[in-house]
Amino acid sequence: MRLRPIDLAREHGLSTQAVRNYEEAGFLPPAERSPHGYRVYAPRHAVALRTFLALIPAHGHATAGAIMRAVNDGAVERALLLIDDSHAQLAGDRRTLEAVERALRDLVPAAQPEPGTTYIGPLARRLGLRAATLRKWERAGLVVPRRDPHTGYRVYTSSDVRDALLAHQLRRGGHGLTQIAQVLEQVRTAGGPEPLQATLRQWRDRLTARGLAMLAGAGAINTYLGTS
Repeated sequence: MRLRPIDLAREHGLSTQAVRNYEEAGFLPPAERSPHGYRVYAPRHAVALRTFLALIPAHGHATAGAIMRAVNDGAVERALLLIDDSHAQLAGDRRTLEAVERALRDLVPAAQPEPGTTYIGPLARRLGLRAATLRKWERAGLVVPRRDPHTGYRVYTSSDVRDALLAHQLRRGGHGLTQIAQVLEQVRTAGGPEPLQATLRQWRDRLTARGLAMLAGAGAINTYLGTS
């Protein structure tokens, strides 16, 4: 069965130029040429295009393209390694989300900071940390207290204490300072842990959608390998 670029393009609402670009990029196997130099595709090319488009939501455009190039080059092991890397990244993202959700749950009302302010020594004792650790967190941008204009002492507000508690939970979960700083920025932007719940739900929905897309992509690549 001979297919034209327009036949492949119409199925997915693409332009014929997009199909040609995908072939040139190695996402599709090379097309045969008619005596007049026109591209001639076969059903395998249609399967390849469906596979590439199925891989994009799961792995992103760049990785999906790299997977298809590897398969088309006969380097199946390289393609599987790329897929494994994506799964590992998704698993890491899921563990991070669970750690954030767990840390926020641990900020129960009894553990919430009391109204008012405190200083580095009392806060360090409350958390069971050294003052040097809080200073390190400050340099990393996790918790940045204001300074008393007269004494120069660090003054931690109730919001600072909340952030320190959350940072402490995440550090105990093994998360890095840069990652924790990003989470705390989300908390501050949302106005506290409670409004952040909607963001966390959206984050979980995105991870779930990507996981399901990986299942669909795995089925598509398996089908494509069967046509090789």
